[in-house]
Amino acid sequence: MGSTYMAKPAEIERKWWIIDAAGKPLGRVSTEAARILRGKHKPTFTPHIDTGDFVIIINAEQALLTGNKLQQKKYYHHSGYPGGLKEVSYKDLMAKKPVFAVEKAVKGMLPHTRLGRAQGRKLKVYAGGEHPHAAQKPEVWNF
Repeated sequence: MGSTYMAKPAEIERKWWIIDAAGKPLGRVSTEAARILRGKHKPTFTPHIDTGDFVIIINAEQALLTGNKLQQKKYYHHSGYPGGLKEVSYKDLMAKKPVFAVEKAVKGMLPHTRLGRAQGRKLKVYAGGEHPHAAQKPEVWNF
């Protein structure tokens, strides 16, 4: 009986992937991105090692929210002062900061540990169709 393969940090080969969010639901794009960032698409996936690849999400401003989420869903944050709870509707958030909305969706699906933060740093999000990572020769991820 063979032993379970465990990836070592020095053995990991990272690729760059492009996900086009235009016309796709925000949650579907986010789950695919989180899967690639964690490395779950690879046979060498190891839960306690960052085996994931880099992800570039383009056209974040064209991502969709299904149903009435655009009007009803809210983003909450607190200033730290009494009575400092702020709320922003996703309609305003997607209009003003679509990159932030997509990053928040993806990072919420990663582990909330130092490993998850390391995986989150491999995410690059751009509002339009242009990105400065042509030198990394990214491939298009279809799902």
